[in-house]
Amino acid sequence: MGCRLPDSDPTAPAASSAAALELTVVVPTFNERANVRKLIRLVEATLGQTRWQVIFVDDDSPDGTAAEVKAVAAVDPRVQCLHRVGRRGLAGAVIEGIMASAAPFVAVMDGDLQHDETLLPAMLDALRTGGADLAVGSRYCGGPDADASALGARREAGSRLANWLGRQVLKADLSDPMSGFFMVRRSAVEVVAPRLSTSGFKVLFDIVASQDRPLKIVELPYTFRAREAGDSKLDNGVVVQYLGLLVAKLSKDVISPRFLMFAMVGASGVVVHLAILRSLLDIGFSWAQTLAAIGAMTSNYLINNAVTYRDRRLRGLKLISGYIKFCVLCSVPLAANVAVATVVFERGPAWWVAGLAGAVVAAAWNYVTTSKAVW
Repeated sequence: MGCRLPDSDPTAPAASSAAALELTVVVPTFNERANVRKLIRLVEATLGQTRWQVIFVDDDSPDGTAAEVKAVAAVDPRVQCLHRVGRRGLAGAVIEGIMASAAPFVAVMDGDLQHDETLLPAMLDALRTGGADLAVGSRYCGGPDADASALGARREAGSRLANWLGRQVLKADLSDPMSGFFMVRRSAVEVVAPRLSTSGFKVLFDIVASQDRPLKIVELPYTFRAREAGDSKLDNGVVVQYLGLLVAKLSKDVISPRFLMFAMVGASGVVVHLAILRSLLDIGFSWAQTLAAIGAMTSNYLINNAVTYRDRRLRGLKLISGYIKFCVLCSVPLAANVAVATVVFERGPAWWVAGLAGAVVAAAWNYVTTSKAVW
């Protein structure tokens, strides 16, 4: 897929005056203290006379990333820090950073120095002309191996699969909808901000998919650099969140990504439930069903905490207290679960039909109550 350059628009408004803030660079961070000053120097060197600012959105990094940013901000008014406490997640950080900006154009780039900051002037020029609403730094429009060396063969293959899936949903001519390096008109984000998911990490995909009208997009090639410091945000939980986001967009946001993930975890709980039930049938069906429900409830709690609510993940004593709340709330439909399953079982169907019937009864209650009270 080739890169596209925007057509010049002679009717487009002139660029902002030199006195006005023109560009905000949003950098979501977690444990990237070592990169802060270097990234600021690189941005400063590449943007020249452009009126810019950089907003670091830090998820309370234990390595003191926020403190490092604030130390720079104390002497450089172009640098700001949004220090988030009790909130986690790259997508949410990016959205908060964009919404905090007053500049007409906003760039998003990682704090691990893997994105090529020298592409920023070309991105800005593409938006200034009025020919583009969105400029994307693409790892793929410059060649098939644009980021293989930085990601490794396995992650590069996974990245390509994720991009292919994303393009099927977007129906847009975009080679890298999973890119974390892009520049966009702030107004294009603000209009869809209430519909954007704050969980997961594929915020570009969400911004493009949520638009009521197609955005004018230009892609610019760059080479993905090796990470210098910081922690990767990609893990199995993020993959599940991305799949949930795909389904949400296919459903026109009727199904929320978080509800879908909760349902997927619930499906895994059904497997746990039936496995325990089958292994304990010798002690009597009612007792076996009760223990199976408790086992599935515990499994669901731990997986939901790690995946569905990863941006609000409970740890330490809060993990224990959250489990107690979860059990109390789930115990309300537990009696109905056991009663329904027992009645179905006594009427003759297979044991797994009875167990499944009981499990379904509690599902809706559990999602509504635990999402509010536990996380």
